[in-house]
Amino acid sequence: MTSRERVERALSFRKPDRIPIDLGAMRASGIAAGVYAKIKRHLGIDTPTKIFDAMQLLALVEPEVLDALHVDVVPLDVDAAAWQLQPAGEGVAKALPSGPDVFFPPGTDIGVKDTGAWVLRRDGAAYARMPKGGFYFDYIRPTMAGHIEPDRFQPPMTVPEDQLRAVEALASHLHEDTDKAVLGWGAALSLVGMSALLADNITQGSLDAWLAMLMVEKGAANDMMGRYVDSIIARLALYRQAVGDRVVAWGMASDDAGTQRSELLSPALFEEMVKPHYARLCEWIHANTPWKTFLHSCGCVEGYIEHWIDAGVDILNPVQISAERMDAEHLMERFGGGIVFWGGGCETQHVLPLASPAEVREHVRANLATFGRGEGGYVFTQVHNIQPNVPAENVEAMLAAAYEYGTC
Repeated sequence: MTSRERVERALSFRKPDRIPIDLGAMRASGIAAGVYAKIKRHLGIDTPTKIFDAMQLLALVEPEVLDALHVDVVPLDVDAAAWQLQPAGEGVAKALPSGPDVFFPPGTDIGVKDTGAWVLRRDGAAYARMPKGGFYFDYIRPTMAGHIEPDRFQPPMTVPEDQLRAVEALASHLHEDTDKAVLGWGAALSLVGMSALLADNITQGSLDAWLAMLMVEKGAANDMMGRYVDSIIARLALYRQAVGDRVVAWGMASDDAGTQRSELLSPALFEEMVKPHYARLCEWIHANTPWKTFLHSCGCVEGYIEHWIDAGVDILNPVQISAERMDAEHLMERFGGGIVFWGGGCETQHVLPLASPAEVREHVRANLATFGRGEGGYVFTQVHNIQPNVPAENVEAMLAAAYEYGTC
């Protein structure tokens, strides 16, 4: 069974020969470049490392590494498509604070302050900062106590032609030259949580004001969300023309809608205000593409899952099993067979960075025994990205266990 067939079966709730494995197919299942460099050395692979995500300092996982670690999925990220196709030497060379030399996408502008802090700049102005000893960049701008102007939110209705051509070329390459399943990502909806603070999003940099709008200015909030979905559908129609049937799923939403202990807003308010917009987007995708709909949302989101399923969401990631009411047994008991769990394979706050390799293996074995007991419906990856302080030996133990214990 090829990787592509394996993933397609799992996403359709048909038992594959083994549970598929993801490492780096999206910006929340990736690996920090410093740890990745150590993994490559252990594998005897001596190639230049490209940075997939400059903000998070994530590596673009290369084909040789994917094959060595039995990984089944590759990314088609519309914002990184051109860079995925370019040789590393066309990027910006830089030595990371953790040691390895890497290549950032062309045009990346990084400055270093006297304090040792790094800043990401656009048009000469810093927009993100990483303190000395930090793991990744954070945006330099307020995130609360602002004012939202509904008419100012005008999401784009089209896609640059050069980006579409890069997406088309990458889709063709990944589909024709690999046997991996392709996960598309771009034009994703962010309506509720921390993801809605990224870039020029619906919250306009003020999450508290947006959450208040959902309660007290419902007409204006619904109008904004409706325009947002219109924008995403318009852009997805163009991406659909570019990639055709060559992706198995599309990242259509990124809503970090839960905290460690609870949902960010009440499930009742979510059902009233947010769910209809998810439903309209999922309905369009299912009517106009063969793609599965892929949602990323961190934290405790247990109270939303039934609404996401009803709205047409096919896949949930990263399945934060350490959050309240998100343990594997509970999720499978309540929602197994109704939504694909893509993640939850290894807890990344305490187990992956702090446990021994043997403890990591046992943890993965137990999670696979739970998530993998159905007829498909599961893709293995760790809970969110592998951070720079994780021992490479633990990453290797995790992926070896996923392959060994994932046989169906």
